[in-house]
Amino acid sequence: MVDNAPDLTVVGEAATGAQAVRMARQTRADVVLMDIRMPELDGLAATRWIATDPDLAGVKVLILTTFEVDEYVFEALRAGASGFLGKSARPEALIEAIRTVARGEALLSPAATRGLIARYLATDDRRPPPATASRALDGLTEREREIVGLVATGMSNAEIADHLTLSPFTVKTHVNHAMTKLDARDRAQLVVIAYQAGLPGPA
Repeated sequence: MVDNAPDLTVVGEAATGAQAVRMARQTRADVVLMDIRMPELDGLAATRWIATDPDLAGVKVLILTTFEVDEYVFEALRAGASGFLGKSARPEALIEAIRTVARGEALLSPAATRGLIARYLATDDRRPPPATASRALDGLTEREREIVGLVATGMSNAEIADHLTLSPFTVKTHVNHAMTKLDARDRAQLVVIAYQAGLPGPA
């Protein structure tokens, strides 16, 4: 299916997480489609290996899950994944997801984001945010902080622009500035950082 897309090519396949890490190093693929549950080394650990390898800085990981919100998805995003997609997604949705992640954008739908947030808040036991995470937001402007909070609710740039009466380009600029200041790999990491810092508050 992927090979049938005119702009995509499968450069390797792996049966285990350890093989996936080796294949990522050998092929330097633009995107790795990663299952979470695999033998030898699970997808979560494999994602962390790929995301923390300086030589693989350009490799993006797209998590495939049985359900849109998997119990390990938050950990996968924190490990460095750029997003996730349910295995029940239609073929065209999978192809577009690969393209989206390859462009450096995060694939995190509003519905999936809300479920992810709900799970995080439930398992985090409403503990106060880590001081280091809270301090990280201190470097943001008031507008950047506001927009990061809206990103963390699952709103797209277009939705944020409409909500704040700004242009989508202006919103994208603020998001990019916030990502740079917070050292976030992509939008998914921005959501993780926002919630670790207690922004926004529970709905």
